[in-house]
Amino acid sequence: MPKMLSSFALGVRVLAVLFLFAGVAAAEALPKPSGSVLLDVTGAITNRNEGDKAAFDLAMLENLGVTRIVTSTAWTEGTPAFEGVLLSKLMERVGATGKSAVTIALNDYKVEIPVADFAKYPVILAYRMNGELLKIRDKGPLWVVYPQDDHPELKTKETQAKWVWQVKEIRFK
Repeated sequence: MPKMLSSFALGVRVLAVLFLFAGVAAAEALPKPSGSVLLDVTGAITNRNEGDKAAFDLAMLENLGVTRIVTSTAWTEGTPAFEGVLLSKLMERVGATGKSAVTIALNDYKVEIPVADFAKYPVILAYRMNGELLKIRDKGPLWVVYPQDDHPELKTKETQAKWVWQVKEIRFK
């Protein structure tokens, strides 16, 4: 009888662990967007919510945490305040792997950005500038923004080429 109880106890423990992991997996599941989709994340990702991609609306991006960067740009006057999601957080949320993020604009302009940039600097995918949602005519709805005033080494033409605006998709590879 003691062997039977220990097998039963072991079975209960195994089931408890399985339920625990199932709960963690469900908690990490990426919800479907309820608003207009602003961004599709594709490629080498593990968390998806629409077929082979992860689609995000504004609320979903904001729920990843808001980061604020005040920096000058080559395209604006003064030092605007940008708000958006850290690209490192976005990578983490979709389970992205790979060495680059091909960032694609509404006009299909593409730039390959090394993901090492997202680990080294607080690069954001901005959706607000000076408190206002970015509109297409203002380089929105999403704009890759580097904190160049905090990191003078980023004030180069090479980095400026990575400031993709009107972003519609990021493909990790």
